[in-house]
Amino acid sequence: MNIALIGSGGREHAICQKLIESSLLTRIYCIPGNAGTSLIAKNLNFNFLNFKKLYSAIKFYKIELVVVGPEVPLVNGIVDFLQKNKIKVFGPNKFAAQLEGSKAFMKNICKEYQIPTAGFRICTNKKHVSTFLKNHKLPIVVKADGLAAGKGVTICKTKKEIESVSKEIFQGKFKSSKKLVLEEFLTGEEASYFMIVDKNSYSFFGSAQDHKRVGEKETGPNTGGMGAYSPATIVTKQLENKIIKKIIKPTLKALKNKKNSYTGFLYAGLMIKDNEPYLIEYNVRMGDPECQVILPRLNTDLVQILKYAVNNQLKKIKINWKKEKCMTIVVCSKGYPGKHVNEKPIELNKLNLSKNSFIFHAGTKIKNNKIISNGGRVLNITERGNNFLKMRNNIIKNIKNINWPYGFFRKDIGWRVINR
Repeated sequence: MNIALIGSGGREHAICQKLIESSLLTRIYCIPGNAGTSLIAKNLNFNFLNFKKLYSAIKFYKIELVVVGPEVPLVNGIVDFLQKNKIKVFGPNKFAAQLEGSKAFMKNICKEYQIPTAGFRICTNKKHVSTFLKNHKLPIVVKADGLAAGKGVTICKTKKEIESVSKEIFQGKFKSSKKLVLEEFLTGEEASYFMIVDKNSYSFFGSAQDHKRVGEKETGPNTGGMGAYSPATIVTKQLENKIIKKIIKPTLKALKNKKNSYTGFLYAGLMIKDNEPYLIEYNVRMGDPECQVILPRLNTDLVQILKYAVNNQLKKIKINWKKEKCMTIVVCSKGYPGKHVNEKPIELNKLNLSKNSFIFHAGTKIKNNKIISNGGRVLNITERGNNFLKMRNNIIKNIKNINWPYGFFRKDIGWRVINR
């Protein structure tokens, strides 16, 4: 079976690595991929948002299944386009992808189907903001309605900050929308809960906890994710039952009622407060870097799982997991999530990985037969094992064997679970 994988990050390298382990796979094409995927697949370097060009490549390379990694093509309707052209594709359609593409859409479903979430107000002008502030305590979370590449959420501690951030969004700071959502600030512990879904059923697809803040001790601005570990030990069987009953099932029912059943990975970003789950956000794909700690724990053939999913037969396959845990630390370009310099050479020849250690490339590419940096989050160093502290120590040792003075990383990934 020939498969095309859309995307270029650490998530896509992790998916690619798991796909090539399948005996069902003939060839994998990564569009555009990165330096890591180029070692195990064929990279096709063109803009996947040019759907006509994508369709031509699919026909030329005789691709039988397209797997979509990132959110932008899903929100832009790549699934609708490919299905219209009779191409098998794994991911939600444009309507269902609004769960991530529009915070307002997701919040309205929560309201309509009584899904537990933070109190909120959808705002399109300054007056809406003022009204919400009269009735809610600080801090307040300001969220851009549309996609914002991980930069659309701000926790504001003063009214002045709320007004300033809101004004920027109303004036079009993010091209995706001039609308925003104000949310009450929930305290508790975050967890990421993943499902794989088809039109008839769904299966658990791992849990994780990631670290969004750039600095140690959860300081500094939010990022796309500085590291993660799996499983999230806070997600007990009792809590899992609540997540499915109160959040997942009502969401899938809502989309079905709106005649747009969900297919794909579904990632619920949760806040756990007093052993109760609250929905913070939905992502309509695997998380990054959560994917890099979930897939190394997967025992079942991923190609087989995806085949069943696109044929709406997930009920026929049992998904099995390794008992071991997994952790990853992201090595970033200095300056991230702000301005940073690309195209800095990375030397990995001193890196000696064991069978339970992995490197997943993210912001990298090959230039003149050398690996160079090509983004803010550059490498994911991952370890599978039984003890989170030992795993973190091994990862840090491996990072120190990478010759790349232009990077930095957090040394406290997993601090909650290690301290617990």
